[in-house]
Amino acid sequence: MQAQSSGYLTVGRTSTVSGKRNASVEARISVSVLPGFHVNSNKPSEEYLIPLKLTWTATGALQPGAIVYPMPTQEKYEFAEKPLSVLTGNFDIVANFKVAGNASAGPGSAAGKLSYQACNNRACFAPKTVNVTVNYQIQ
Repeated sequence: MQAQSSGYLTVGRTSTVSGKRNASVEARISVSVLPGFHVNSNKPSEEYLIPLKLTWTATGALQPGAIVYPMPTQEKYEFAEKPLSVLTGNFDIVANFKVAGNASAGPGSAAGKLSYQACNNRACFAPKTVNVTVNYQIQ
């Protein structure tokens, strides 16, 4: 997968996952937020903030499972009364999948979308979405 950028955030190259039918596999998705910016965590501290969220479209041989987001930090910004639950810099999101029992052997890819809201220390910006692709090899 080529790196995908969407304004304030870049999703890096993801290594190919491989597994047998009915096996569990995990993909590490590397994410980089531009310096001076942050994104809300998957569980923002305020209802009005838009969470970081990874979703999968039709994946074929891979059945989406739990998504493990990194531990956020609590940061205080000028525009908010309370500290916010945010992610900055470089971090990984782990996507778990189960290989379908009827999956055909060979290569394929799972398509997803990572939606987020980026902010700097003064304001938040319109939500954005970046494409995520996980390539797989079914044995």
